Amino acid sequence: MTKKDIFIDTNKVKGFSNPLNLEYKKLLIWLKESNDGNNKAYLVVSKKLLGEYKRTMGHAASGNNIAGIIDLLTRQGRINEISNDQIKEFQRKYFTKIAERKLLSNVEDRELIPVVLLSDRKYALTSDKKFTKDLEKTFAKFKPTVGKTPSDIPYDK
Repeated sequence: MTKKDIFIDTNKVKGFSNPLNLEYKKLLIWLKESNDGNNKAYLVVSKKLLGEYKRTMGHAASGNNIAGIIDLLTRQGRINEISNDQIKEFQRKYFTKIAERKLLSNVEDRELIPVVLLSDRKYALTSDKKFTKDLEKTFAKFKPTVGKTPSDIPYDK
């Protein structure tokens, strides 16, 4: 069964802070409430990404912040965590000399490329242009779907 998962970059988690715009409100509702049968919503993460979330939103008090969402999804078994070993294996296999020369994203974000591409649906919400180009151009054969706003991605389908 394919998990209905989504990767949310740290530059987009601020969208969960109040006041929420309508797009993020819909995404938040989907993440929090889609927990039945084949319609379960999952968040794709890695240990590194969890640390970034904590540093980015650790101060936010709202229950709608990423820490609250991660807590809920963890308790409900709806986290799709890509392990460090999986990330390293992906990089060993696909980050060839040619691919590495084409990569535009910073070194830290290169660890997140496998997180997206090893997820079930390969959906990524990010506003990082270089990270987006790496996913869509350098790793086009994986057919990732990348969006700047939640409405750019059919996450709830």
